Amino acid sequence: MRFEPVSIAVRPRQKEPIAVSAVGTTGMDGRVASSGETRHGAVEVLRVERLTVQYGALVALRDVSWSVRDNEILGIIGPNGAGKSSCFAAVTNAVTHRGSTFLDNSDVSELRTFDLAARGLRRTFQQNSFFGELTVLQNAISAIFRDFSTGLATSLFAPWREATTRRAAEIAAAQLLDFFGIARQYHDQLAGDIPYGVQRLLSVALAYGTGAKVLLLDEPAAGLSGGDMKKLADVLIGLRKRNLALVVIEHHMDLIMSIADRIVMIDQGAMLATGTPADIQRDPRVREAYLGRDE
Repeated sequence: MRFEPVSIAVRPRQKEPIAVSAVGTTGMDGRVASSGETRHGAVEVLRVERLTVQYGALVALRDVSWSVRDNEILGIIGPNGAGKSSCFAAVTNAVTHRGSTFLDNSDVSELRTFDLAARGLRRTFQQNSFFGELTVLQNAISAIFRDFSTGLATSLFAPWREATTRRAAEIAAAQLLDFFGIARQYHDQLAGDIPYGVQRLLSVALAYGTGAKVLLLDEPAAGLSGGDMKKLADVLIGLRKRNLALVVIEHHMDLIMSIADRIVMIDQGAMLATGTPADIQRDPRVREAYLGRDE
């Protein structure tokens, strides 16, 4: 099922961020979230199995499993403290955990976070991530420098070649920013001085860089509204059209319901429900998790 974000009516963040119906059940009792409707030629890029994260006596995540394909947006929702960000931390091996992660069917459960990024598994955080003292363009260059770096010998004995490479990097970085809808008027400004909505787009652009296969986005719409929200939705749809796999943690229900192909609901560290946005909105378990059980 495809939801095009032609118009997104943003509601304030609150305890009841989703309108759900208590009519019937969805029959989604399986523990693994997998594609209900597979696009032609879509390939599973990332799969996680039985992820468990424990901080001392606190179990933040318990046996959570899901997968995502290229050309797909998987949404992850749940109340505050449900374990959503811990899920991303486990996928990227940033915290001690149990369970397995497979990237392109290869077990990457023991790889360092840096090596996962090099293989195309990237993530953003709830806070903006960039160098505030660098310009927007310089930030973009830093995200793609590995593809345009030159050796010491070239710098010393063929400086003209290094200059050519540097110019190519600047052009590629500008094109990256253009794709993410970051206007040229901001390219020469310090990243810390540009509008907040543009900063959010910049954080996603820097995570994407070059060679990304999977993007894990942790609340990319935090603090956004109106036109900024619409622009973000358009960017995420554009990334999906580039055959990227996206996993998006989000509290803005209007946004995630309009762009996601499938949604995973996590509550108290466990996967509560999974399905299309329509399935999730009909699931009474989701209503109970957000609104509480009727007395």
